[in-house]
Amino acid sequence: MTMTKRRTQVSQAPTNPRKASAPVRFDVADLYRGPLGDVDARPPESVPADEKLRQAYFWIVNHAIISPFYDIELNDAPPATFTLGESKTRVVLPTAQSYSSYVLLPLLNLAVRRRCLLVGGPGRGKTVIATLLGLLAGYSPREMKQGIQHGQPQMTIADLLGNPLPSSLVNAATMDDIKIAWRKWLGMRVKIIDEYNRIPTRTQSALLTVMADDYAEVYDQVYECPPAAWYLTANDDAGGGTYQVIEALRDRIDVVVKALHFNTRFLGELLDRVESGQKPEDLVPPEIVFTPAELDRMEQAIRAVPFPAPLLRRVEFFAAGFEFSEPAGRTIEYQTKDTAKVAAVPFETFAARSAEDLGGQTKNGLSVRALTTCLVFAKALAWFRGASEVTFDDVRQILPFVLHDKLVQHRDAAFFNPPENAPYRSDLVAWIRVLFDRACQEYDRLDRDKTDPVREALETFELGLEGLDGATVDGRLAALERQLREIEKGGKLYGHLFDDVLALKYLHQRYTNYRTWLRARGA
Repeated sequence: MTMTKRRTQVSQAPTNPRKASAPVRFDVADLYRGPLGDVDARPPESVPADEKLRQAYFWIVNHAIISPFYDIELNDAPPATFTLGESKTRVVLPTAQSYSSYVLLPLLNLAVRRRCLLVGGPGRGKTVIATLLGLLAGYSPREMKQGIQHGQPQMTIADLLGNPLPSSLVNAATMDDIKIAWRKWLGMRVKIIDEYNRIPTRTQSALLTVMADDYAEVYDQVYECPPAAWYLTANDDAGGGTYQVIEALRDRIDVVVKALHFNTRFLGELLDRVESGQKPEDLVPPEIVFTPAELDRMEQAIRAVPFPAPLLRRVEFFAAGFEFSEPAGRTIEYQTKDTAKVAAVPFETFAARSAEDLGGQTKNGLSVRALTTCLVFAKALAWFRGASEVTFDDVRQILPFVLHDKLVQHRDAAFFNPPENAPYRSDLVAWIRVLFDRACQEYDRLDRDKTDPVREALETFELGLEGLDGATVDGRLAALERQLREIEKGGKLYGHLFDDVLALKYLHQRYTNYRTWLRARGA
C-alpha cells in the first residue's frame, strides 16, 4: 500500500460494531481497504450519518492530526489502572471505545453547529484541524484559505465584514441605497477566526453580532448569515492577547478544547510528511465529506436523542450548586453571585466556604446558554457513540469542555489548599469532573432518585389546575409550607436547597392565585 493510499483510506469495517440481527462475516483485511479498494464496498450514501462521522474522526486522528491520546475515557468493564509518579497520577486503560478530545469535540461542534475555541501554543495544529472540518463540510482548500479570518491589531470592521461600493456610496440618496461588498466568509457554513484575541475591541463587537445573532450590519445594511460551525483559535484561554477579549464574546463560545502536546514517539510520521511533501488538507477522502443536507439531517438527529429524566435530575442538582451566595443579598431571590457581580462588589468580600462546598470553588453560576450547550453536546456525544439515549458517561465526559470557560474558578478557595488539589487550579478539565462526581455523590447520599418531594410537587402541578376544588388547593398549599419548614429545620442553605426554596415559593404563588380565582367565582 502506497503512503498516499494509506493516508486517504477510510475503513470499511464498522467503527463502532453493534450486535446485528444476523451474523456478519468479518475479514481482518477490511481494516486495510482504502476508498479505491473492493468493488463491493458500500457507496458513501449508504453509510449512516453517525457511522460517517465516526469514519471522519478515525481518519483525522489516525492520518491527519497526530493525536494519540484518549482523554475522553469510556469503560464497559472494570479497567486496569496504574499509579505513577510522585504525585500518584492515576493512569486508566479504557475498556470501551475512547477518544481524543482535541479531535472529537471540534467534530461534534461541526455536527451541532456551535462555537468552539481551540487553545494551545503556536504550531499545535489548531488552524489545521479547523480547516479540515471546513473541508469535511464540502469546501475546497482554496475556499478555506480565503475564508479564514486572521486576527491582527489593525483589523477594522470593514476588513471583517465588508465595504460599501464606492459608486453607491457617492450616488446614494439614502442609507438604503448603499450597496455593500460583503466578505464571502459570512456565507460559509464553517467559519474560522484565527487568533481572535488579537482583534481590536471595536471589531470584536461586530464579530459578536455575527456569532450571536447570525447577521452582519454595515451602513444600516444587513447580511443574514446561514447557521454555521465556528472555530476560533487562541494561544491561551485567559482572554488575553493583543486585546482583551470582551466578556460577551467569550460568553458566546460554547466549548473549549486544548491542543494536546506532540508525542515525540510519533516523530517518524512527521518525517514521512516532510519527505512526501503532503499535507493533511490535501488528502481528505471524499467518502467522509458531508453535503449541506447531510449536515442539516445530522443536527436534527442529534436533537432527537432522548435525555432520560433521572439523568436530567442529576444535571439539575449539579448545576444548582454554583449560583447561590447567601451574603450577596437579604431578599431570597437576590442571594446570587450575579447580584454581587452586577453591583461590582468584590467576590473576596464574602466569607469563605468550607472545602467541601462546591459553590465556594467558583465565582459565578451557570447561564441558560451554558446549560443549553451542555444538553446539546451530551446529545451529540451519545449520538456519535451510537447510543439510543444520553448516558451518564456522555454527560460526565462532555461537561468539562462545555463549562471550561463558563465556571470561573475561585482559586483561593479552601478546596485548592491541600497539595494534592493544587493541580486542579490549572487542570480545569479534571476539576470540573471532580465537581460533577462530588455532586453526584451528594445526590446519591440524599437518595434524590427516590426521595424528592419538590420534584413530586412540580410534577403534580404540571398535571394542571383545571377542576381542582378549594379543599384540594388548600391541602397542596399546606404541603408546600411543610416542605419549607423541613428546609428551615436544617439551618443551612446550599445551592440545591436554594433552588428548591424558590421552586416551592413559585408553586405556592401559583396555587394562591388559583385559590383567589376560585373564591372570586364563589367556588
